[in-house]
Amino acid sequence: MKLLFLKPRSRLSILLSIIVTGPLVIQPSMAQDTGDHTYSSEAILAGLGVYNRQCALCHGPNGSSIDGINLSQGVFRTVVTDDDLRAVIADGSAAGRMPSFLLSTDEMIGIVAYIRAGFDPEGIGASGIGDPARGKLLFEGKGECADCHRVNGVGPRTAPDLSNIGAIRSPTSLQRNIVDPATALLPINRPVRLVTRNEETILGRRLNEDSYSVQIIDSNEKLRSVRKSDLVTYEIGDAPSKQPTTLASDEVADVVAYLLTLRGLQ
Repeated sequence: MKLLFLKPRSRLSILLSIIVTGPLVIQPSMAQDTGDHTYSSEAILAGLGVYNRQCALCHGPNGSSIDGINLSQGVFRTVVTDDDLRAVIADGSAAGRMPSFLLSTDEMIGIVAYIRAGFDPEGIGASGIGDPARGKLLFEGKGECADCHRVNGVGPRTAPDLSNIGAIRSPTSLQRNIVDPATALLPINRPVRLVTRNEETILGRRLNEDSYSVQIIDSNEKLRSVRKSDLVTYEIGDAPSKQPTTLASDEVADVVAYLLTLRGLQ
């Protein structure tokens, strides 16, 4: 990682921070960049200290005190990749309203890790954000995501539509959906198996349900509404139909970056 140099306008703010709070010392072993867009639990914990000293005054304890930005949920005005995030921290932003900061390599790794972990200091690890262009190619090709998911009117409906997923999910949540879908699947999206009194078996994805009926997208991508009184069997699966990805961690980081760009048709 390149060295970061302090711009003149931020020297005073950093000096005051050191005087008031004392110097922050992070041992190199606490925060290590693995080079594959992942961050260790030690880096995340170290990042909590960096955030409290350097960022919390303006961004607040939950990272949501500035309009249009929610650091804990990965909501930014311009940032997508980890490089974007590091650049904003090192160079400042918003015509000086966000000052530049001089951070050591370990401190920079820590703060990025803490943000990418969704402000969870006990996180066991976090994925960084890679390149959206590479992620789109992986989404549509090797990752086989487009085989099930629909984006901006293109693709099947057998899995949830992802057209605005970047506006409603954090990077950590998206990563978890890719690498461990069984723990991240929302109850409404669990696969269902219905058997009617006419002995028809219907497999699909639940869309909505009330006391009297259930609406699903079946395996043929047809919207079905079935009255519960017409059912002999109604089973909700405990596991998603998809399996954890076989993509490497840096490839997952790229796919997450692409998903974060999906914010609905503008």
